Amino acid sequence: MAEVIVIGAGPAGSSAALFLAKAGKETLVLDSNASMTKRAWIENHYGAKDITGPDLLKIGREQAEKFGAKFIEEKVTVVDTNGGERVTVKTESGRSYEASHVILATGAVTELASSIGLTLQEGREPRIKTVIETDGAGRTSNPRIWAAGTIAGVSVHTIITAGDGAKVAIELISELNGERYVDHDILKS
Repeated sequence: MAEVIVIGAGPAGSSAALFLAKAGKETLVLDSNASMTKRAWIENHYGAKDITGPDLLKIGREQAEKFGAKFIEEKVTVVDTNGGERVTVKTESGRSYEASHVILATGAVTELASSIGLTLQEGREPRIKTVIETDGAGRTSNPRIWAAGTIAGVSVHTIITAGDGAKVAIELISELNGERYVDHDILKS
């Protein structure tokens, strides 16, 4: 069983997975391989000179895997909070996974959030009609389910969704640890 399952491996999901895994949280990422970033050409992502979406996704995944995040290509069909301490995630292939918390980072796709019964609201971005209502830190109407990136109502730009994934991970890590979590590496001389 993982501590956290991240659903979606776009910039928000992979960034969340990177921070979670680096903080020592057992992290599983389930991804349907349908990220809109796969079609992107990016010239406005701070710290990355002109990069393709597929290359950005590959680098983000490698960074998270370096710290122990596990990635599985599976389409999630059911998320069940069982009314308790565990969340069960079921996939199209029939597999089940369990975690204490789930982060939804499904981009513009809200079907799963709707089927879980999360509170949805109107989106602000062009072509993003519906998003999950969060408290600003990524908490949804279900205390075990968090949301990050476009699905949580932030801009579709990769730099912003990646930052939101990191922010939500920091909030979740802080909650799990019972104190504010900060991750700063220092350049060695």
